[in-house]
Amino acid sequence: MIANISEVKAHLSHMVDRAYHGETVVIAKNGTPLVDLVRHQPSRARKLGLLSGRVKIPDDVFEMNADIEEMFYGNGR
Repeated sequence: MIANISEVKAHLSHMVDRAYHGETVVIAKNGTPLVDLVRHQPSRARKLGLLSGRVKIPDDVFEMNADIEEMFYGNGR
């Protein structure tokens, strides 16, 4: 369904009800679609620690590497 802003203002409860029941309501201004009114989809909570025990971080991960330092800073350092 496409509805102009003035129509949505006048019938907001009806439009929200339609979106809640699965219909996509396209809100337009002067016939140009601007936004979609759709039913809210709760975000799924992210589960932390999925790679726990599967990834090995080397002990020297934070040590400086002369080649990489030269790429970033050049020979002047």
